[in-house]
Amino acid sequence: MKLHIEPLEKKIFDLVDRAAKKLGQDVFVIGGFVRDRVLEIPCKDIDFVTSGDGPALAEAVNAELGNPPNNLSIFKTFGTAMIRYEDWELEFVGARKESYSQDSRKPSVSQGSLEDDQLRRDFTINALAFALSGEHVYEVIDPFDGLTDLQSKRIVTPLDPERTFSDDPLRMLRAIRFASQLTGFRIDPVTLAAIRSMCDRISIVSMERITYELNKIICSKIPSQGFLLLEQRGLLKIIFPELEAMKGV
Repeated sequence: MKLHIEPLEKKIFDLVDRAAKKLGQDVFVIGGFVRDRVLEIPCKDIDFVTSGDGPALAEAVNAELGNPPNNLSIFKTFGTAMIRYEDWELEFVGARKESYSQDSRKPSVSQGSLEDDQLRRDFTINALAFALSGEHVYEVIDPFDGLTDLQSKRIVTPLDPERTFSDDPLRMLRAIRFASQLTGFRIDPVTLAAIRSMCDRISIVSMERITYELNKIICSKIPSQGFLLLEQRGLLKIIFPELEAMKGV
């Protein structure tokens, strides 16, 4: 499937591709922008994954845009960088492999390929990517059949869901958030069951990150659906133990 790219998007993509070529890097768009373009939903956030140094590519793109250095935010801990361009947010990261310890959602990271980076994504519908140049430019790269899942409106993990949620428990909240945000989407039954069995893992996630996802659910099209799923899957009583205590009052 080849995506239709708007003129301003193409301008951004051509600029990023030129900067990447000067650095000897391959670069792809991945994640939410690709998903939303397939669904024909407007999206102003673009995630770029590169075969090289993500922040270095972001610095080169920022210079190409003629922006001052303070327009660029670099997050060294995560190896990512972000540029604001007009009403767009452009995020850059090097393709990577991740491994997790049992007591933290912060991964150990090593350099990887596009395939490695797609493998670490939370859901098949967020593992879609496309290249910015070459014979197959703008054609969706879909190793986990995410296009079929978009068509059937299914939220499912690319790997075993218990492993996915054990590695990063915040993904349980993200699954529920997407079920609230995306009209008609449902969480795959096996993935949904894994949220219930792994719900205790949410305790290692910071309240800041939990609050961010809860705000997304509150602002979604069907927030009540999101909070019902949080209750049914056992997450709500862990996030807000005071609610459980109030049941006995």
